[in-house]
Amino acid sequence: MLNNRDINDTSKKNLTPTMEDYLEAVYNLSQEKRVVRVKDIAKKLGVKMPTVTSMLKTLSEKGMIDHEKYEYLELTGKGSDIGSQIDQRHQTLKTFLIDILQIDHDQADKDACKMEHAVSPATLERIVVFMEFVEHCPRGGNDWLALFNEYRKYGTPREKCLERMKKFAHEYDAKIKDMERER
Repeated sequence: MLNNRDINDTSKKNLTPTMEDYLEAVYNLSQEKRVVRVKDIAKKLGVKMPTVTSMLKTLSEKGMIDHEKYEYLELTGKGSDIGSQIDQRHQTLKTFLIDILQIDHDQADKDACKMEHAVSPATLERIVVFMEFVEHCPRGGNDWLALFNEYRKYGTPREKCLERMKKFAHEYDAKIKDMERER
């Protein structure tokens, strides 16, 4: 999960979504490989090598990477911090889409990539808190998410909702009694 420092960092001002995509790609490649090359970035992003070279020049001018023509490249401290933050946002959003909204993995990855550039720090923080709530709240968990998925697919008649509410109330009362005995 993200912490507040990561969510509220403003050092990425004046970066376009494309620049962020490159920083994230370089960051991820640097986690996987000892050295990062232009052709690795081109392959990862599905672009041509001259396009990568042009963007690397821009990122170098902004102090995000160290790169000499025809050499390996590496992120500066600033570039690494921002690349890590972008990757954390991406992973958080992807997890939310897959685990909470039950979106297909590939679609969730594509959507998270688009969302990571636009979501505000406040919204991302709320998503993180909601995910923690679902995970830790007695009403949360897989049962609740399975019911959400069923509702999303088929809707739920009023009688079935009432039946589930009564069942939940009974289970909740039992959980309260267990917790009180543990005190």
